Amino acid sequence: MRSGAPRLARGTREKKKASEDGESVGNCPSCHRLFMILLLKGVPFTLTTVDTRRSLDVLKDFAPGSQLPILLYNGEAKTDTIQIEEFLEEMLGPPTFPCLVPQYKESSIAGNDVFHKFSAFIKNTSPAQDEALYRTLLRALMKLDQYLTTPLEHELARDPKPTQSRRRFLDGDRLTLADCNLLPKLHIVNTVCTHYRQSPIPAELRGLHRYLENAKQQREFKYTCPQSSEILAAYASVARAR
Repeated sequence: MRSGAPRLARGTREKKKASEDGESVGNCPSCHRLFMILLLKGVPFTLTTVDTRRSLDVLKDFAPGSQLPILLYNGEAKTDTIQIEEFLEEMLGPPTFPCLVPQYKESSIAGNDVFHKFSAFIKNTSPAQDEALYRTLLRALMKLDQYLTTPLEHELARDPKPTQSRRRFLDGDRLTLADCNLLPKLHIVNTVCTHYRQSPIPAELRGLHRYLENAKQQREFKYTCPQSSEILAAYASVARAR
């Protein structure tokens, strides 16, 4: 436990969506996002899963009417994902804890339309619109791939004429808040589209595939990632298998 951690750690708990078995971690990109942040910060915490198929009476005493995820700190419930992220970054900052804010503002918005385009595609009930919606999703993925393969300022400072970026993540070679937001969603996109549409992220988008493979090598991502079966089960009622 790092110096300065005990005050926060003792009072910190996170309520997170449970899986189909009602106990292990279920599919929830917001929960996955916050879980990654806590691990990157190196803060001990208690994780409690909540079976959302049952009555949420367990939440009524400290966060009535709230949706998961919920962070409890010293008896106070924080229920907005962005506010929780900002709280963690404020309370767990340098020099004791790493700063996770991206160096480049573009990193924070890269791929911000991918999940929306994916949702429109995967939940579409009109087969005639599938092709157009898939093209829209593909354009969003191509734009993200372009960002991942375009050298950033610090890369150009080292080599003014690189052919393409080889950085591991959105903002460089370390995970930031931008990755914690995007990676859980991007993993869902690839998993669900592969299974229900036989349309994985195209192999030609090498920057995206490199990005996902690099993420899978990071403990903060792979140890907080739900099983593929959980992701597919979450979309079974809305996705039309081909």
